[in-house]
Parts: sequence; structure tokens; C-alpha cells
Amino acid sequence: MAKRLMPLLNRVLVEKIIPPSKTNAGILLPEKTTKLNSGKVVAVGPGHHGREGKLIPVSVKEGDHVLLPEYGGTEVKLGEKEYHLYRDDDILGTLHD
Repeated sequence: MAKRLMPLLNRVLVEKIIPPSKTNAGILLPEKTTKLNSGKVVAVGPGHHGREGKLIPVSVKEGDHVLLPEYGGTEVKLGEKEYHLYRDDDILGTLHD
């Protein structure tokens, strides 16, 4: 369903990752440890034009895991899933294994 929405300019469509609230052994984790503002990039816009008119591409690509700000972004509901739209500048960084 998210493939239908193509972000414009330097916008990035992100699906937030919800970490598990308990371990495999059944131990409940505190709320603070389960709160990591990260997500998976679902779709990206083409970028925006700089002062000289050249296209500046978005710095992330589809499938990247990114670190998100605690507040911000625009909530978008497509079907039964929730996504968030962020500007490329609002994304704090990428997460690597």
C-alpha cells in the first residue's frame, strides 16, 4: 500500500520500527529500553533544487534504517499501517549492523 505514495521534493516516507516489549524468555522490558526512534525508509522523493537550480538528491535510499527525531514528521495512515513523512534534513542518521 505504501508504494502508492511517492514523496515530493526532499521528503522521506518512513515506517517506524516498534521494538519488542519482552524478550524471548518472557521477561518484560521497561518502556525506556523499548523506545528507540528508528525506522525503515519505504519511499524517497527525488530531492530538491539548490540555489543554482541543480537537483540535490536525498541522502537516504529505500530500505535504509534511520534514526529519527523524537518529535516531528507528518503522520500518514495508508490502509491499516501508519507511516511518517520527514524532510531529508530532519533525519538524524542511518543505522548499520
